Amino acid sequence: MERLRSSPLHANISTALEKHLEVIHVVQSRRKDEIVNASNRQRQGAPRCQDDRDVFALALAIKEMSVATRKARTTLWCAFQMTLPK
Repeated sequence: MERLRSSPLHANISTALEKHLEVIHVVQSRRKDEIVNASNRQRQGAPRCQDDRDVFALALAIKEMSVATRKARTTLWCAFQMTLPK
């Protein structure tokens, strides 16, 4: 879109996209932690009951990702509208 406009987009657009990518990495990390902790408990012979802290951390990260996704979609829509010819 920057190439189509021949000028840089507003800084808030880049910030929203960077935040979205950052939150995606957090969700991936929380999911990886959940898997590792579950497999460790299984190896130790613990009951199949899952530790709620892992699930709550993942749920919170997904909630933050949902908010960041909405913001990123909105900013991309705005950038697209600014790119269209008048």
